[in-house]
Amino acid sequence: MKKADIHEFFRRLEERDPEPKGELDYTNPYTLVVAVALSAQATDIGVNKATKELFKVISTPQEMVELGEEKLKEYIKTIGLFNTKAKNVIKAAQMLVDDFEGVVPENREDLERLPGVGRKTANVILNIAFGHPTIAVDTHLFRVSNRTKMAPGKTPLAVELKLEKKIPKEFARHAHHWLILHGRYICKARTPSCPTCPVEDLCTFKDKTVLKD
Repeated sequence: MKKADIHEFFRRLEERDPEPKGELDYTNPYTLVVAVALSAQATDIGVNKATKELFKVISTPQEMVELGEEKLKEYIKTIGLFNTKAKNVIKAAQMLVDDFEGVVPENREDLERLPGVGRKTANVILNIAFGHPTIAVDTHLFRVSNRTKMAPGKTPLAVELKLEKKIPKEFARHAHHWLILHGRYICKARTPSCPTCPVEDLCTFKDKTVLKD
């Protein structure tokens, strides 16, 4: 995509949704860390159902440590891989207490030290909790970037680094949310909604869906 087309792409998405939000429920930076860690290979809806009750009793790393792994499992047992996730959440909470005085760090390097937190999760936390213009490349964003040819790449990291260079600064804060939501609801994996897509004319995808008579 040309530079002018990329600018117009985001201008239209901003016009439709000026303040896009993530769909995971949370109450503070720490509960966001927990929610994002639990969302790996799970739906946001499923995670929100599990954390609705959990976040009534947990709001800090210390409270999570005191809750303990076995009790945590009872809250999140409906989420895939809950045993492994419970272990990581407790270990991460303990590390936050021991090494960061119970405060979620505001940099990628420290966030990635936490068990269960990789680059994508760290980018989500930095963006949503702290307002950094980071790009968290999930399956939806990866698909949109490659289909539109905005930032084609074979790996999430390759796509992330290309997007960082190509996204105009004025749109950087919300870009990853716009792209994720666009991929989730319009540029869907199996049957993209090309006829109703607000940026269809800017997209170079060859196999666009068309309206049938």
